[in-house]
Amino acid sequence: MPPRIRSSPGLLLNRAETSVLLHNAQPSPAAGRPWAAAATTSSSSSSSHYSPQCVSLLPQHHQQTSSFSTTASRDLSRNRTKFWAFLKKEGRDFKNAPGEPKYLGDLKGSKEKRHAPFPNNPTYKSEPVLSDVARETIWREIMKQGMPLKAVSAKYSVDMRRVAAVVRMKEIERQWEADHKPKALPYAKAITSMVPQHSLSEREQPFEPVNDVHVHSYTQQQLFWPASESREFTRKDAAEAFGEHILPPDEKMRIPELMQLEKDINAGVEKHEAYKSFLDATRESELQIANRERTRLMKEEANKTRVDSGRFEFRFERFNADNVGKNGRARKAVGWRYGVPFSDRRRAEVKIPTKME
Repeated sequence: MPPRIRSSPGLLLNRAETSVLLHNAQPSPAAGRPWAAAATTSSSSSSSHYSPQCVSLLPQHHQQTSSFSTTASRDLSRNRTKFWAFLKKEGRDFKNAPGEPKYLGDLKGSKEKRHAPFPNNPTYKSEPVLSDVARETIWREIMKQGMPLKAVSAKYSVDMRRVAAVVRMKEIERQWEADHKPKALPYAKAITSMVPQHSLSEREQPFEPVNDVHVHSYTQQQLFWPASESREFTRKDAAEAFGEHILPPDEKMRIPELMQLEKDINAGVEKHEAYKSFLDATRESELQIANRERTRLMKEEANKTRVDSGRFEFRFERFNADNVGKNGRARKAVGWRYGVPFSDRRRAEVKIPTKME
């Protein structure tokens, strides 16, 4: 009967692995005696305890691994190869392009700039922005020289809303400088370097149209209106034919004083005299708008009652209940600006029209 192993099953597994290693090993004649000695020692001491000499052979066999990866390197794809070839040739001109940004969609060998950043989408255009010099010029002429907004807008072909926004942003910038607040100049420089800039010079094209007229939906329908041959049918008559609330284009223009300027020049008035009259007319119109806005604010303030509790300020406004409309959904009703839910899903609500109005 074979001797019993008094150790754990793990020791039996190690002993089996050791015997397999000794059986598969083919030592050289010079190293035959150590292997025999190890086997003799292991067999003689198997009944008493496990020999450490056989275990020492295991790490030497399993640690013979490669210290580097033998996986084959992945070759570059065809598109990646073309990309690196492009960067070495034509792409060098796009890396550090001085002056205006250079886009891939621009025509090769042509002075025309299409400002198309995406070659596969030539219809997309990168719109120019006002340069810092142009914004500074607009702010100086309005805040320092006192020119009207309409005059500056007509002079540089910049929309009045953009002119007002430039003045407000410049005022905020100077306020930040006075308060020693940091400005994101690197970010602004990086953004402006990616888009074309407009410097408001006379050699450049006009920046944008300043007298676009809003097209009302009522004027897009076909209309037959009888009129006598002897009558002069004007734009004002056409607007009244489409609706009583439709304004003629002369009154819907943002700078209607430009029409009078052109009429004066065509009538033989000197250009500097016509331009002086234009400045006076625009300044007078802006004063009227400012006075109208000031009157409206004073009226709203007089209709309010303020109660300061020290921590909060409560504002109470007088309101006429007759201004809410028939169903309380008038535009001037309380809460209209926050949205009024529709009654489409309310129960016991008659949704079928019962009369003609």
